[in-house]
Amino acid sequence: MAEDPARKSISPGRGILFVLIGGALVATQSAGLKWLTSDYPVGEIITMRAVFAYIPIAYIAWRSGGRSSLRIRNFHAQSARALCFAASGFLWVLGLRYLPLADAVSITFTSPILVTALAPFVLGESVGWRRWAAVLTGFCGALIIAQPTGDGFRMAILLPLIAVLGAVARDLITRRIASTESSIATLTFTTSVIGAVGLVTLPFGWVTPTPTDWLIFMGIGVFYGAAHFFFIEALRLAEAVIVMPFRYGNLIWAALLGFLIWGHIPDTPVIVGATLVVASGLYIAHREVIRRSGRDSA
Repeated sequence: MAEDPARKSISPGRGILFVLIGGALVATQSAGLKWLTSDYPVGEIITMRAVFAYIPIAYIAWRSGGRSSLRIRNFHAQSARALCFAASGFLWVLGLRYLPLADAVSITFTSPILVTALAPFVLGESVGWRRWAAVLTGFCGALIIAQPTGDGFRMAILLPLIAVLGAVARDLITRRIASTESSIATLTFTTSVIGAVGLVTLPFGWVTPTPTDWLIFMGIGVFYGAAHFFFIEALRLAEAVIVMPFRYGNLIWAALLGFLIWGHIPDTPVIVGATLVVASGLYIAHREVIRRSGRDSA
């Protein structure tokens, strides 16, 4: 019997590997972003990253069919997604200026938790009590990471937290347009809008990069675009519920880079909170597998 060609493209193992590679690239470019925030305006950083991201994006577009793969069918939804992503990106980079890398990355892992919490209201999806319990546990973890004390919250933690809300809006819009828009078209459109938004801010602040920093700018752009390539390929090779939990490996990279570059060691509240957030996200992914199998709606 002839082998079904479609089956050759299904490879959960490779999908997981690509997610791990993409996660390492994201964590590395985040470290580069944090390094640059001490000397360069946020708008300049966002703009330069978008410019250099076109290097891997051009390769992805070529592999995906050239100009035809960049066609946009839902301009309004794509614009809303891109603006959410742009706002999220600005707040994320600004947060990196004031927070240890691992702390900021830990907060980003509340994204699947927030998506689950908002899904009944935005997408009309049913969420059972088990996943609601996971959502509440994840929120408790985020609260612990924020480290409320007698002096109040670490206010800087609000920057990546609000950035996550923008990312959640982006992800919910992505779900709605996924059936009509190609991944590379979405990535190219979003990157273009982010670059354009960043350009608007340049008159308010521009610092000419040093030769070394030019290399870092190029690196974060290339790593950013390449990471999305690996994430796109991972989702082509395996279902999201299988590969996406492995994005939590980002936290290991972030903690390692934070220690090697800045000497940051996550303290106990961050470790405990991150553990709760990651455990909640993994459980939500587990329940999603069960829900899709039709065995349970919770």
